[in-house]
Amino acid sequence: MEELKATLYNTVGLIQIADVVDVLIMTFLLYYVFTLLRETSAGQVIKAIVFIIVFAQVTKWLNLYVTNFVFDLMIQVGGIALVVVFQPELRRLLTRLGSTRAKELLAIDRESGKSGFESYLAIILKATYDLSATQTGALMVFERSTSLGEIAATGTTVDAELSIELIKNIFYPKAPLHDGAAIIRDFRIQAAGCVLPLSSNVGLSKDLGTRHKAGTGVSEVSDAVVVIVSEETGAVSCAIGGMLKRHLSKETLEKLLYNELAPRSELKKRSKLAERKA
Repeated sequence: MEELKATLYNTVGLIQIADVVDVLIMTFLLYYVFTLLRETSAGQVIKAIVFIIVFAQVTKWLNLYVTNFVFDLMIQVGGIALVVVFQPELRRLLTRLGSTRAKELLAIDRESGKSGFESYLAIILKATYDLSATQTGALMVFERSTSLGEIAATGTTVDAELSIELIKNIFYPKAPLHDGAAIIRDFRIQAAGCVLPLSSNVGLSKDLGTRHKAGTGVSEVSDAVVVIVSEETGAVSCAIGGMLKRHLSKETLEKLLYNELAPRSELKKRSKLAERKA
């Protein structure tokens, strides 16, 4: 036991700041690569790569020299092939690394004094209730941990900064994309005119139209938060986890979206402010 403690102590003593930085950098890069691949239809490719690596190691342990040689060759050639196959995704990854979205999210709007998230939330609420006032149908899907990449692919790529004018233009009745859903990811509109899966819940009210069934449907198969504006009545609804909440006031929707979409840092900040006031 003493020898083990001594070995561990000596090993820890060899760790330098450069080693810690090295591990952190690799962890960061691997996380982004995993996120990138998860947003594509590359799940099967990832499984195949893991299988090849594991099988190559097994053949090495069993001294299957010819088989191991073939699998090692596949791994070497496969690395080059992956760069070619995932060229668009890798380019998008590099673009993200240079993006300032994270800074924008945590930044303070000097003119309004609001955090980035509060400004973002204000845009959503203003656009939603402007559409509600004119009884303009709308369907906005806010992506969270479950990737909606395949659903976004059914529509038209927008990849634009969120704004009141853009949201209203997308759902303008004569606009080509107004009938579909808008996918919002990382505080940007990724795609519009997207097709959503309809709800399988037979208990939904029969007076609900396709827009409400589609919004509820995507919330059943993902953790997305969906905001729906009725074209017939202008009523605002929100679907989360397969549950549809209807006829929401602006204040109620604001609280709901804040609780569901706000970053943890934002929630902690509001909690501290509430404690000080109390």
